[in-house]
Amino acid sequence: MTEKIFYSFLFLISIASSSIAQEKDSLSRQFILNAEIRPRAEYTSNYILPPNVSIDPYLYLTQRNRVSMAYSHKKWLVKSDFQEIHLWDQNSKAGKTVGLNFYQLFFETKFKSFNLRIGRQSVLLDNGRLFSDAPWAQQGRAHEGIRLMQQSKNFANDFFFLFTRPYSKNFEKAYSPVASNGYKYLMIYNLNYKFNERFSINSLNTVDFLEQPNSGTLYTRATVGGRIDFKKKNWFYTLNSYMQFGRNAKGQPLSAYYFQPEIKWTNINYTLRLGAEVISGSSPNLKDGHSGDFDVLYGVTWKFNGNMNVFTRFPADVGGKGLMNPYLFNQLQINSKLSLRNDFHLFYTQYPLANEQNQKMSRFLGFENDFSLRYSPIRQLDINCAFSFYQPTDSMANLPKIQQTDKTAFWSYLMVSYNFNAINFRH
Repeated sequence: MTEKIFYSFLFLISIASSSIAQEKDSLSRQFILNAEIRPRAEYTSNYILPPNVSIDPYLYLTQRNRVSMAYSHKKWLVKSDFQEIHLWDQNSKAGKTVGLNFYQLFFETKFKSFNLRIGRQSVLLDNGRLFSDAPWAQQGRAHEGIRLMQQSKNFANDFFFLFTRPYSKNFEKAYSPVASNGYKYLMIYNLNYKFNERFSINSLNTVDFLEQPNSGTLYTRATVGGRIDFKKKNWFYTLNSYMQFGRNAKGQPLSAYYFQPEIKWTNINYTLRLGAEVISGSSPNLKDGHSGDFDVLYGVTWKFNGNMNVFTRFPADVGGKGLMNPYLFNQLQINSKLSLRNDFHLFYTQYPLANEQNQKMSRFLGFENDFSLRYSPIRQLDINCAFSFYQPTDSMANLPKIQQTDKTAFWSYLMVSYNFNAINFRH
């Protein structure tokens, strides 16, 4: 499989090279080859985060090497992002390649109002809560299928038909941009409409077909809702809400919801965000065999539920009891090159967890504080570092992420990203 990927990569280069060598015509063509090197070191203590499940404290390093190519014509574009991900950790004496794949590989038309994109592609919709390209993850997140795009001055329409298929098992699933997608087929319709400079709406509706493990039975699940934005001077107000119904991957009848109000205040160099998330869980009074667990689909969790990703898999990371997360974010832009950020989260289950004696535990799970710094001395170089801690309560003993609830959990990282255009050729 590795050889197939490698030869496919060489084949794309040969196509692009031969295209560049063609005689000039009246239509402008451009070939760009960009290279990125992105090493990252992470350190955890009293905190379970893959790839580590046993060592404490734990230090590991990953590096993503990505080569991106784009060949554009007046009416179409071919884009590919080939990446290799390497891992060094305390479980092995030597580094190993854990991912070798295409992050993106697609063809796209470039007409004025209506366009088509086909192939493997990143999907970032609205604020990234349900669908994100996961830029922080070394592998990123992508999907395979067809995207139809329509745009005008005030609105944008997007329709997707996506699918999954058997993928190579030569590398670790966690470092694949597509192998962790949980659907068999997925359809998405996204509409963004901007009424004026102050008021806009985004509607996001999906239907995914989930395959039950072992049996192969397909179940249909729908997620409908959207977000309303209102701006006035330095203030920004938003309300994000979704309903989820149908059947989950276990075949259980599903009725779940998501709710997120937020207020943001911004001046020249400072931003303050105050909000909360409610991700529904299954009530103890729910009929047997039914579920109230909302699935956040294929969005990012660290952006909303904390850098440590203590709560990222729903319903597993909350024991099926839902999550309530009030938060306060502060961001200071010191100058054009340096910014600081501090995020504060409180975590509660929607319904109480039970201990081994079947006694109800406190709904309060603890709090997290994230400090992060970003420094970009030049356009090609980006340096990010962060330090986070999570103070758990006894209730976290029932959940899979904190090892000892009487101790503080820590996580930190240092990441350097250097990217540059190796070729930028127009004819």
